[in-house]
Amino acid sequence: MPPDAARAAEKVARQSYGKLIAFLAARSRDVPAAEDALSEALASALRVWPERGVPGNPEAWLLVAARRNLMQAARHRIVETNAQTTISVAFEEAEERMNEAGHAVFPDERLKLLFACTHPAIDSSVHTALMLQTVLGIEARTIARAFVVSPEAMSQRLVRAKVKIRDAGIPFAIPPRPALAGRLATVLSAIYAAYGLGWDGLDGIEGHHSLAGEAISLGRALLAMLPDEPEAIGLLSLMLHCEARHNARRDSNGRYVPLDEQDTVAWNAIMIAEADTLLRKAGGFDRFGPFQCQAAIQSAHAARRLSGTTDWQALTTLYAALVMMKPTLGARVSQAAVIGRASNAAAGLEQLDKFDPRDVAAYQPYWAVRAFLLAQTGDNAAAADAYMAAIGLSDSPAVRDFLADRLKEARQSISG
Repeated sequence: MPPDAARAAEKVARQSYGKLIAFLAARSRDVPAAEDALSEALASALRVWPERGVPGNPEAWLLVAARRNLMQAARHRIVETNAQTTISVAFEEAEERMNEAGHAVFPDERLKLLFACTHPAIDSSVHTALMLQTVLGIEARTIARAFVVSPEAMSQRLVRAKVKIRDAGIPFAIPPRPALAGRLATVLSAIYAAYGLGWDGLDGIEGHHSLAGEAISLGRALLAMLPDEPEAIGLLSLMLHCEARHNARRDSNGRYVPLDEQDTVAWNAIMIAEADTLLRKAGGFDRFGPFQCQAAIQSAHAARRLSGTTDWQALTTLYAALVMMKPTLGARVSQAAVIGRASNAAAGLEQLDKFDPRDVAAYQPYWAVRAFLLAQTGDNAAAADAYMAAIGLSDSPAVRDFLADRLKEARQSISG
């Protein structure tokens, strides 16, 4: 296959998957069928585009092809005549809204699909995973790794949840205000999880821009729909603060640079300003939540750009608040790291020693923080062991190289 055709198909699949699935599923009320139809459309693109050339609007081409696949599949099933007609009319209208130049103008239904995935009829344990796959097209094995379960188990859960959406007739709609609060928190968490997967996958730069950018786009769309939700404002502020440091996370040789060693000149000042403006706006609602708290933590780090120093005491206070609201493993490990910087390494290690060993055995950040704090206390032998554990648990080659350098320093200190 000509590389241009293959790249075009890959690009549209990566950038438009969620939007296409959401549009198809919102009208057919059948997520698995929408996924099958789009998968067949992508397969057709890989066959047709090399011969006929890449269409001027690949997204529009895929929408029309997937729509036809969905209709053909519907005709092979025994369905109610009126349901068949409703689906037909919806897709005919969508096709008519494409102008002669082939520009798709179909609406973005991803937010509706996000809320459908959080319906109370669906097991809450699969809400975030379901949103990550259906709206963002993340593979089950990647989600399984993030949730520390087997790919097979995750795939089975996702299939059951999608069938539940279809069979229970779950509506694709933003829920009314009384039902919004609980489901909104799950949607916010899923968007941030998607951003985190893109952020962690920074070694694949293009993939990072696609997934992290998609998460930020969803955050903006959600805020436009719910402008008075302070946690939605806080989430967008948090993602923008993190994204502002994108170019500083690697040096000119591609090596990983930790936050407190990054060159602040490389940070995006415009993005930081927008993030801080959003954070102030969220504070005006007097409903402080975990996403606002995490954004405030990132804002405190961003202040080093102007002050030249990091206010570790302020970060200690903010992490105490975050752990009180949402005591996740990640928040507690980060709190220990900050205590180690604000007070002393021994105080940070004291916090880490409170963890259940079973909870942290396979948690890479725990071992990286523990190794750093042990090295600060002069216990380089124990630090070397912790660095080895952190290296073995890291998926990022750049992070492994960084930790390997720290391991080398610890071993040199032992022999020296």
